[in-house]
Amino acid sequence: MILGNLSGLSEFRLLGFSGISHLHPLLFVVLLSLYILTLMANTVIAFIINSDNTLHTPMYFFLTQLSCLDICYLSVIIPTILENLMVGTVSISRTRCAMQMFFFLFFGVAECFLLAAMSLDRYFAICYPLHYTIIMSSRVCRSLVFGAYICGTAVGLIHTLITFSSPLCGSAIDHFFCEIQPLLDLLCGNTFPSEIQVIVVAVFAILSPFLLIIYSYIRIISTILHMASAESQEKAFSTCSSHLLVVTLFYGTAGSMYLRPKYTYCASVDKFLSLSYSVITPLLNPIIYSLRNKEVKGALKK
Repeated sequence: MILGNLSGLSEFRLLGFSGISHLHPLLFVVLLSLYILTLMANTVIAFIINSDNTLHTPMYFFLTQLSCLDICYLSVIIPTILENLMVGTVSISRTRCAMQMFFFLFFGVAECFLLAAMSLDRYFAICYPLHYTIIMSSRVCRSLVFGAYICGTAVGLIHTLITFSSPLCGSAIDHFFCEIQPLLDLLCGNTFPSEIQVIVVAVFAILSPFLLIIYSYIRIISTILHMASAESQEKAFSTCSSHLLVVTLFYGTAGSMYLRPKYTYCASVDKFLSLSYSVITPLLNPIIYSLRNKEVKGALKK
């Protein structure tokens, strides 16, 4: 009700891929296939971890949470994209658009902080192995996940309320879902305060957990290099490589989208980046962990 009374606009039009309408059938089949594969892959990973007692450790607890986040994250936007590809320009109510933005930010930011929690887990496992089980207790793990969800909620609410309480001078969103950057193009008057708000929140939601990840891996690499045997070093690196690859994929695309000034935006480039971190990355995460992790591959065989 609050969001519905903030502006006279009652609905928006999502232009989506209107410039390449001849490719809509192909894109529909590709994205629907990727969506189904992502749901299946993440569901299988979560099922395997929960059903195998040897995988009931902090690292795999976080991996289960990551799989659930990826499923929810993707489900927020894929139905709208598929609808857009079927019917062309999609009309979306103001309330639905606001809810879509909130949940997209909520799951995205929660994943940022969850990846940071996973790096802390690897840091304590490698740098403090004798105290690892005490430090990373089940209570601490649940608290870290809860904190990630709290940060996601805060960022989602701040962005959504500020964006939808500002006067808008148009209803056509040149995107395939209610993303922040295209909505900023619809703001009336001086958009500089809103741009600063996006950058400040992005620094908190993207850069701060990323810096924590960088610090953790600096300490991890330093510890590994001081290990006596090459076998120990290889084993330690193998436990971190999957997480490090996932972090690189997620933060690389998300950072290039949000941590840059507005004048560098390009609709076609932004759509590609959005597809990369919102569609491709959730599919690659379970594949990376299953292919590069001996314990997960062993559980898969069982």
